[in-house]
Amino acid sequence: MSPVSKNKGVIDTKKKRLKIDICGAVQGVGFRPFVYRLATELGLAGWIINNENGVSIEVEGEVGILKIFLQKLETCKPKRSIISSIKNEEYEPIGYSKFVIKNSAIGGEKTLAIQPDIATCKDCLSEIFDSNNRRYLYPFTNCTNCGPRFSIIESVPYDRETTTMRDFKMCPLCEKEYNDPADRRYHAQPNACPVCGPHIELWDRNGNCLKQSHEAITTAVEEILKGKIVAVKGIGGFHLITLAEDEKAVLRLRKLKHREAKPLALMFPSIEIVKGVCILNNVEESLLLSPESPIVLLKRKSNPDINIAPSIAPKNPYLGVMLPYTPLHHILMRLIGKPIVATSGNISDEPICIDNKEAIERLGDIADFFLVHNRRIVRHIDDSVVAVFNGEPVVLRRSRGYAPLPVEINRQTRPVLAVGGHLKNTVAFAFRNKVFISQHIGDLETYQAYLAFKRATSDLPQMYEKKATAIVCDLHPDYLSTKFAEESGLPLLKVQHHYAHILSCVAENKIDYPVLGIAWDGTGYGVDGTIWGGEFLLVNQGEFKRVAHLKQFLLPGGDLAVKEPRRAGLGALYEIYGDSVNRKIPTFQSFANNELKIIFKRLKDGDTFPRTSSAGRLFDAVASIIGLKQICQFEGQAAMELEYAIGDCKIEDEYPISIVGVEDGKPDKNKETKFL
Repeated sequence: MSPVSKNKGVIDTKKKRLKIDICGAVQGVGFRPFVYRLATELGLAGWIINNENGVSIEVEGEVGILKIFLQKLETCKPKRSIISSIKNEEYEPIGYSKFVIKNSAIGGEKTLAIQPDIATCKDCLSEIFDSNNRRYLYPFTNCTNCGPRFSIIESVPYDRETTTMRDFKMCPLCEKEYNDPADRRYHAQPNACPVCGPHIELWDRNGNCLKQSHEAITTAVEEILKGKIVAVKGIGGFHLITLAEDEKAVLRLRKLKHREAKPLALMFPSIEIVKGVCILNNVEESLLLSPESPIVLLKRKSNPDINIAPSIAPKNPYLGVMLPYTPLHHILMRLIGKPIVATSGNISDEPICIDNKEAIERLGDIADFFLVHNRRIVRHIDDSVVAVFNGEPVVLRRSRGYAPLPVEINRQTRPVLAVGGHLKNTVAFAFRNKVFISQHIGDLETYQAYLAFKRATSDLPQMYEKKATAIVCDLHPDYLSTKFAEESGLPLLKVQHHYAHILSCVAENKIDYPVLGIAWDGTGYGVDGTIWGGEFLLVNQGEFKRVAHLKQFLLPGGDLAVKEPRRAGLGALYEIYGDSVNRKIPTFQSFANNELKIIFKRLKDGDTFPRTSSAGRLFDAVASIIGLKQICQFEGQAAMELEYAIGDCKIEDEYPISIVGVEDGKPDKNKETKFL
């Protein structure tokens, strides 16, 4: 196989053979059938095969036709596929008689981008509700354009034997679809039907089976309509479901789930019903209807067409809304016909349940019934959350539909594991020029959450059959993720919290150094031992300088101030006014006199409380001072309510800002700049 030329395009002779290597997210999205159909239509011969990096193709034919083939590989590829790179070499033809799809190659380094779980496509949805179709009302219908991916895959390449679908042997009809390159279910790894695939059951709290198949679904719907709570096993874990209009049921769910005030996610039967309750623009509508199908934050209408229980999102002008994204959800919502609460199947601060028996144990005191199935879930995957700002979508929680697609960086790296922070934890695994990002794990506040974190730290390296050569963690010495990294035995790099925030923006947007990064945040351990959070960092390759920050103030109670904005309020007021502060301000009214005496004595001592430059704590302080929020029921509540109180107000006056640490108009190199 001596090459005629390499990477120089097609030579203008009658016939040639191309060897093409494509890297990217090209498995599980119908890419091989697409290439098969394209080559067949163009009269080209050869083969395509999955490998650890993507796909390899050999194709031969007339030079002009090969040029068209190369062009259409990129311009006509399946929508869900992502091509990172294409390399081709030219050879003399060897006389292939037809184009074929080969079985996946095994061996070599694995760099393949794994596809996220994808919402049900229109073709499958049409079949589900077609009474003449053999998949009529079957809750596990899928094809190469939709269905589970990351939630069921155990290793790459993405083949049925490397997923939990190996538990189900395909019937002759499904196997025929699976092996037909012209069928949209060609090598759809989760392919199944009522004869051979997973099935659904309704259980009581003790795990006793009450109903099976479609009768299980209809009975669950009857109970939901009565105001009951049903735990429903979906694509990446369980949801806790009850009627969104039923205030009594929602309050009961909140009490049992220990989720006093944090907003609950809603699932609507259709986009039309969403429009009757919320205001949405074209970007928000397209997100709701997208294959990612995330929860989208939408502004409520002042006079909605239907009732939503007040306790869904107290004092919040927004609702977190999603549409059905699995066949089971579509069937449920078609029968219910009303919005439902579809919140994570967990107790607050724990990861969602993915196993049937685990759900009975952990959710048995919450759910009245359990709608379960026997397709194993490999890893928990929460719903993603997206908001639209200035017409652009911003992912607030990156999970189902997005994870574990990588971010490509402009450098090569050895295998490195990054273990994230304490709140809203996510881990990442980097090698070569890719950073593979895990699903959202959550706050490391409970033993269950820490176990999920540990599973995620081993998950991505194992999937790619690699071992981390170094580990990266936050600078904070008390984070569980930091302690895990310290105990790993790997070479350790600790990174300051806000420096990491800015580096992630640099990597994701491929920005060249140097950059001025502005990180406004709640809490981050600073290199000086104080709590940072309102930072201006001058960042260059491998280093940063803290050139400015918000003026610091004392934080009475330290971490307790995160839950009690009134403490941040006292610290900020004392920093400005000292003992002469007006005690009639709402912040003071929320404390007992003896509490104030103790706190003010310690404030006068100066160094007994930590100092902070946090923008998040400053927002908390303002919320307390104006009497909006003194004690939070969930993280970030005070800042959220402050934002909502401001609403769409246009502030015409500007606050003057003084800058200290500047002499004669020039920065003092020995001082940090502080914004007052």
